[in-house]
Amino acid sequence: MKVRIDREADALYLRLDDSKIIESEQVAPGVVVDYDSKSRVVGVEVLNVSKRMPKPGHSSIRSNRAALVREKAPRKYGK
Repeated sequence: MKVRIDREADALYLRLDDSKIIESEQVAPGVVVDYDSKSRVVGVEVLNVSKRMPKPGHSSIRSNRAALVREKAPRKYGK
């Protein structure tokens, strides 16, 4: 896996493997997914990265994810 950040273009590209890209699809505004010949995801490009990142002082994605995990954790019997 390779991560490339282009600060000038304000873009991030995540390359999952070296397969040839056959097709690309915009799955959300500013998010493009690249597929190989077997329709497997081989890359993801995110545009306007700086605008998508949490602002200083806001809760991070990691802490939000941890809260969801705690919320969905199975309850122990007898409690």
